[in-house]
Amino acid sequence: MAPYPLNRLDDLVGETIERAVRAHHVRRLRRHGSRAVDPASGDGWAGTASFAPRAGCSVVPFVDGSQALPRIADAVRSARSHVHLAGWHFDPSFRLEEEGPTLRELLADAAGRVDVRVLAWAGAPLPLFHPDRREVRRARDELAEGTRISMALDARERPLHCHHEKLVVVDDEVAFVGGIDLTSLAGDRLDSNDHPPRDGLGWHDTAVRLVGPVVADVARHFLMRWRATEDGNVPEPSEPAALGDGIETQFVRTVPARLYEPCRDGEWSILESYLGALRAAERLVYLESQFLWSPEVTFVLAEKLRRPPCDDFRVIALLPARPNNGTDDSRGQVGILIDADKEAGEDTTRFLACTLYQPGPGGHPVYVHSKAAVVDDAWLTVGSANLNEHSLFNDTEANVVVRDPALAREVRLRLWEEHLERPREEVDGDPARVFDELWKPLAEQRLEQRRREGWADGKLTLLPHVSRRAEALWGPLNGLLVDG
Repeated sequence: MAPYPLNRLDDLVGETIERAVRAHHVRRLRRHGSRAVDPASGDGWAGTASFAPRAGCSVVPFVDGSQALPRIADAVRSARSHVHLAGWHFDPSFRLEEEGPTLRELLADAAGRVDVRVLAWAGAPLPLFHPDRREVRRARDELAEGTRISMALDARERPLHCHHEKLVVVDDEVAFVGGIDLTSLAGDRLDSNDHPPRDGLGWHDTAVRLVGPVVADVARHFLMRWRATEDGNVPEPSEPAALGDGIETQFVRTVPARLYEPCRDGEWSILESYLGALRAAERLVYLESQFLWSPEVTFVLAEKLRRPPCDDFRVIALLPARPNNGTDDSRGQVGILIDADKEAGEDTTRFLACTLYQPGPGGHPVYVHSKAAVVDDAWLTVGSANLNEHSLFNDTEANVVVRDPALAREVRLRLWEEHLERPREEVDGDPARVFDELWKPLAEQRLEQRRREGWADGKLTLLPHVSRRAEALWGPLNGLLVDG
């Protein structure tokens, strides 16, 4: 443990940098006329969004690739007019079903009947990061050559950033939005809720299937980017009818300024919706993210933990054991939140950071790639945006926001059933009780077992953290120097 003066110096330097980052982002967004960093409302809707909340929508959640990917394949096979896909990377040999066709075979078959348009990030300009430009061009050729698939590569990114959203739109009638890429790059996305041991990483992810008026908003976003990247006369999307028993849903996004003419001043409505919901949180914040190092987000959470809105207030963050980058950034921010929890001056633990492993001897980590959040069992978001400055300010991202207690609670319980490996009746009820009686003891026991024996008999594990402020500087510094 570092001497107290050094700890205090760490705190002062870290707090100074984080304030500078937040102030810089406020100035940057205000130059473009956006107040997304300071939401006017605490309801979790994004008032700065291009698309208002839509009534009469169906939102069906999927947990993990084995649930989501076959449904995407079925939707592509049933297309009558067109299939539009946007993603970070597409692997022609990727299979959406265990015994199903490859992505190339699936899309080539559909392209024989309907228009198929695939919009991919053009890749990193330098081969220091993957996929790079050459790898993406090779994938494009393997996917589209000899077929009627139209594939465009979008190189309109901010320096050191990318197009990160994952979208599928079929016939302007159904859309899929989430975190699942149609690729095996960095890990095979086709994994089940059990996350059994297999070669390499397990993979935890989330997505939603949309029907109703919000589909038109997803389709318009795709067309904005397609028209800026590829010539061709693509008609405006049709407007799906509202469903009589549907719920209110909003399509929110991150679009940096000066990339696309229809969105010249940019949009940061994912950031706005998150900050509005987190600031209004009263009892529970449940987060799943590949990264957690946005000072805007951790500042709100730390203030909540220092001054809890009620005795039963709890925060859970599910993160990867070893993210593919930013490990120290996320764990440093976790340390800040643990320290904030202790500063409340009570014996009660209100914050947990956890991760997942394949259960049993030899089990690999389960890579937490999901980008989902539930606040107070009332507000839900699922999409492609992580809780870092890349996703909230600089990459293109797409999320869906829902304010519906029944759906928000259902998604949380479904996720908790999987992670805690307990039936619904045990994870239902007061979230604070489940936090105290299941989340905390299970996560601590599994971490101790993994340290002692090298494996544990369950998936959920406490995430070892870094609590010194000096270790927490890398995320904010990245935000200041790279994410400007």
